[in-house]
Amino acid sequence: MALSSEIVGLASEVVAALRARGETLSTAESLTAGSLSSAIVTISGASDVFVGGITAYRDEIKISHLALDPKLLADHTAVSEEVAVAMAQGALKSFGTTWAIATTGVAGPNPLDGHPVGAVWVAIQGPVCQSIELSLSGERESVRNATTASAIATFARILRHRD
Repeated sequence: MALSSEIVGLASEVVAALRARGETLSTAESLTAGSLSSAIVTISGASDVFVGGITAYRDEIKISHLALDPKLLADHTAVSEEVAVAMAQGALKSFGTTWAIATTGVAGPNPLDGHPVGAVWVAIQGPVCQSIELSLSGERESVRNATTASAIATFARILRHRD
């Protein structure tokens, strides 16, 4: 994934803000498959704040590595706010970080569990918790890139407006 200058700038802002506060970040990624973590660690000094990430592409990994309740997945599917939040909470617990960001959705090319291509959830857990639903269009890679960009931009805004 080629990162835009805007995303690199936002990732740099995130790393600097976390470093200034002495806070840490982890990720739990499904459809972005590590691109969110990769965007953060492109920034020099990211190791001061980024602890690690889990790419939980399959539901069984969400259950085994992020401690998601199988019933949650059965009731809501992997493409839901509830699962995105639980993934972020699982990353917080697994890595012991201040913050966690999770991504889940459908990158395509086909719909999944009744959800169209481009249906995405991003969840941020930490001192401030927020979930966002995205309805994206385009090819698989553009959906993944837009999800990564939206997650970093949302997190940067949260950090900017926090005391």
